Amino acid sequence: MNNNLSIVIRTRNEERHIGYAIQSCIDNFDDPEIIIVDNKSKDDTLEVISLFDKYNIKTVQLKSSYSPGKSLNLGIKNCTNETVLILSAHCQIVDVDLKKVKNLLKKYVAVFGNQTPIFRGKKITKRYIWSHFTDEDVINMYSEIEKRSFLHNAYCFYNKSFLIKNKFDEKYIGKEDRYWAIEMVKKNYEYYYLSSIKVNHFWTKNGNTWRGLS
Repeated sequence: MNNNLSIVIRTRNEERHIGYAIQSCIDNFDDPEIIIVDNKSKDDTLEVISLFDKYNIKTVQLKSSYSPGKSLNLGIKNCTNETVLILSAHCQIVDVDLKKVKNLLKKYVAVFGNQTPIFRGKKITKRYIWSHFTDEDVINMYSEIEKRSFLHNAYCFYNKSFLIKNKFDEKYIGKEDRYWAIEMVKKNYEYYYLSSIKVNHFWTKNGNTWRGLS
């Protein structure tokens, strides 16, 4: 049975990990729609994606200047299913319970999952932002580290109809998920951290959150 799920993945020079991300989607969901929003990749990202040509994958190119919000809003616009997963191009899905997620989305505006940081194949200590990804569920998670609402788009489910009305702000060059969460809390909405759904989040050279590697 089709899961009626659309998955949005943003890419820019992700040849090393994008295949793992896509394969984990195929392994964990039945015939998902995958929307790739590519930001002018110059490596073999698109070639790797083409290896999955028998699956339901659509690639759209970001033609204007980049921002995370702009890329996500474009991807969501191209989704044809109500349930949407935003997945990082360097994340690999490990555990998911889509039925539970969909039930939670009847009450909450977003459901994001647990992340394990992986540095060159090694699981590392959950420090800095990784310390938010505990084994207990949380409603409207607040970060004492960042002093603001905490939501993370590396592995987060939404309803498309809600995102169409409540788009990500396109002016921010990062942390569009946190700013969105702040606005949702102001509007008296709730979002949910579901600790039992998990991804491995792979280190990249441009990543700045793998502090205190150990």
